[in-house]
Amino acid sequence: MQINWDKEKKKQMMIIISSIIVSLIVIIIGFYIGNRSFRTFFDRYILRKEVTENQAISIDIRDQENVSIFAFDKYITLLNKNKLSLYTASGKKENELEINISNALYATRNHFLVVAQKDGQNLYLISEGNILWQQEIEGQIQKVKVNKNGYVTVIIVGSSYKTIVATYSPQGKELFKTYLSTTFCIDTSISNDNQYLAIAEINTSGTIIQSSIKVISIEKAQKDPTNSVVNIYNAASNQLIKSIKFQDKNYLAVIYDNEVKSISKENEEQMISFTDSKITFSSIKLDNYIVYTTEKSAGIFNANTQVTFKHLITKKENTYIAEGVTKDIKTHANYIVLNLGSEIHFVTTSRLANEKIHL
Repeated sequence: MQINWDKEKKKQMMIIISSIIVSLIVIIIGFYIGNRSFRTFFDRYILRKEVTENQAISIDIRDQENVSIFAFDKYITLLNKNKLSLYTASGKKENELEINISNALYATRNHFLVVAQKDGQNLYLISEGNILWQQEIEGQIQKVKVNKNGYVTVIIVGSSYKTIVATYSPQGKELFKTYLSTTFCIDTSISNDNQYLAIAEINTSGTIIQSSIKVISIEKAQKDPTNSVVNIYNAASNQLIKSIKFQDKNYLAVIYDNEVKSISKENEEQMISFTDSKITFSSIKLDNYIVYTTEKSAGIFNANTQVTFKHLITKKENTYIAEGVTKDIKTHANYIVLNLGSEIHFVTTSRLANEKIHL
C-alpha cells in the first residue's frame, strides 16, 4: 500500500509541475506578444537577438580605394582594382578572382552573382566562389539580372536600337536577343522555371508615357524571336513602370509609380496603392512577398515603423513593428533589413526570427 501511495503521489506531483510549466510558458508567450518592453528585454537578454557593433564580425577595408561591396549566397564580396575577394560569414577570405571590371553593375539570386562593367562590355557569371563564364558584349551594358537557376539577361544600349536585351544560359551560351526599336527597357525577369522572359519597357515618343510588359517564350524565341511573345500587359496612360520580378507559379510582381500589382496569366490585381497612403518604402525583391513600411504614431513626438509582408499568391499578410522611423530598407530572398539610424533590424518573412544590431 505504501508503494502504491508513493507512486500516486509522484504522479500527482508530475502533473502539478507540468501544469505550472505550461502555465509559465503561456504567460511568457502572452507577455512576449502583448508587452513591448518585456519583448525587448526577452530578445536582448534571453534570446540574445541584439548584437552591438563591437560584437559583429568585421572585414578591414581601410587600405582599399573605391571598393564595391555586395553579397550573394554565403559570401561577402569586395571588388577593388579588378580583383573580386570573397569572404565567408566568419570574415575569412576564401578566394580572389581576377575580373576586368572597375565600375560594377551586379545582380544576385540564389547561388549566382552576375557582375558587369557599367556602360562597358565585360560580363561575368560567378557561382560557388568561381567564374562560370565571361563574355564581351557589343554595345554598352546598362543593367544585368540573373534568375535562381543562373539564366542571365543583359540590357544593352548604344546601338542603332534603343535597347537590346540579350539572354544567356547558365553555361554562357547566348540564347537569343530581343531588339526594341521604339521603347526603352526598364527591367527584365526570367521565370523560376526558365520558360519565360518578361521585359518591362516604356515608350516616351508620344505626348504621354506608355508602359508595358512583354512576356516572351524562351523556347520559341530561340527558334523564331519575332513570334515569341505570348502576352503583353499595358499599363494606364502616364503610369511609369519601375521594376518587375517573377515569383513562384509564374506570378509577376510589378512596381509602378503609383501602385504594386500581381500579374498572372489569368488576371492583374492591385496589391498596394501609393495614392494618398503613408507608405514610406516598398519592395518586390523578396521571394513570393511584397513588403512595405508605414509610420505609426507612438506619441506626440515619436513614431514606429510597421513592416507588412503580403504574399503575392495567397494575399496573406504578416506584420512586424520596429521602434523608430525607418531611414531605408534592403531586401533579399526571405529577409528585409531596416535601417533605423542607430539600429539595424533583420526580419524574416515568416516573422519567426528578427535580430538587431546597435550602431
